[in-house]
Amino acid sequence: MDKAAEDDAERQRNRAQLYAPPKGARRRSAEGARPRSAARIDASQARALMAQVAAEEARAQGRR
Repeated sequence: MDKAAEDDAERQRNRAQLYAPPKGARRRSAEGARPRSAARIDASQARALMAQVAAEEARAQGRR
C-alpha cells in the first residue's frame, strides 16, 4: 500500500482510510462516557473464589 503511493500525502490518506473506524460506528460523547468501575466483592466472596481456584489448580496438577 505504501509502495503504491506516489507521495507522502497519499500515504497518509491511505493510512487514515485503513485505520478509520467502520462506517456507521458512533463515538461516545465525553459527557455520556462513564468511567469503568472495578468489580467489587466482599471478603467472604473473595475467600470462596480463592478456595475454588485452589481446588481447580490442585485438580489440574493431579492432586485431589
